[in-house]
Amino acid sequence: MAAPANPAPVTAIQAIRYARHDRNAAENFAAQADDHDLPMPLDYFVWAIHREGHPPVIVDTGFGAAAAAARGREITRPIRKSLRDAGIDRLGVTDVILTHLHYDHAGGLGDFPNARFHVQDAEMAFATSRHVCDAPTRAPFDGEPVAELVRRLYADQVVFHDGDAEFAPGIGLRLVPGHTAGLQAVVCDTARGAVVLASDAAHLYANITRKLPFPIFIDEGEYARAQNRVMELAGGSLDHLIPGHDPLVLACFPTENNIARVDLAPHTPVAEML
Repeated sequence: MAAPANPAPVTAIQAIRYARHDRNAAENFAAQADDHDLPMPLDYFVWAIHREGHPPVIVDTGFGAAAAAARGREITRPIRKSLRDAGIDRLGVTDVILTHLHYDHAGGLGDFPNARFHVQDAEMAFATSRHVCDAPTRAPFDGEPVAELVRRLYADQVVFHDGDAEFAPGIGLRLVPGHTAGLQAVVCDTARGAVVLASDAAHLYANITRKLPFPIFIDEGEYARAQNRVMELAGGSLDHLIPGHDPLVLACFPTENNIARVDLAPHTPVAEML
């Protein structure tokens, strides 16, 4: 009798929506889109990666009420409640992967007092460098989360990665700069194959399919290469790629209480929804 196949290391991935921003398509593309006057909102997520016998790994920390008020975003469910609704004890989280340090991805470090924070060398170096003296470059960052990460560094709670790395069995980090200097995607080995948490290498599926970048990047050429790479990591399949802000994630994947199981196959192929 043949031995049973080994189970995939990652048993579940939750995409947990916590906020939203109503906007038009024109705000989501660096060049004018044909449908620029039509509504194209953004959703804001944190992600939880589950493995048997381990605490969940959280990807990104979201933002809170102060940032939402300052930037005109709507918090649909605070992060702490979002985590509770997802069955996650934030105090038991030991590792948080920060895909990058923009306000909406690194604004809630204080919600995870017992965690180590994983960040790329290039991201921390950029966010604490002379580059942020330029106001447009600085705009997507908030100073306090970056300062908090420095404080966590001095408390031995920061782990640096220099390029691609194997984070844990079934979880890989892949450097995909362009949107920021040290953006890292997270590749998860699931029962349905590789699932790529692309974060802001692709805000929306449409940024990839239309080949129109989101209008925040530090290097447009690297941004394009990053989008090509996350698609390659996903085996060329939109169904295996999870963008950072697309409401289609909740529309296409099995979802309950605004929490999508993206380790499962979509009930509607993404391409059919575009």
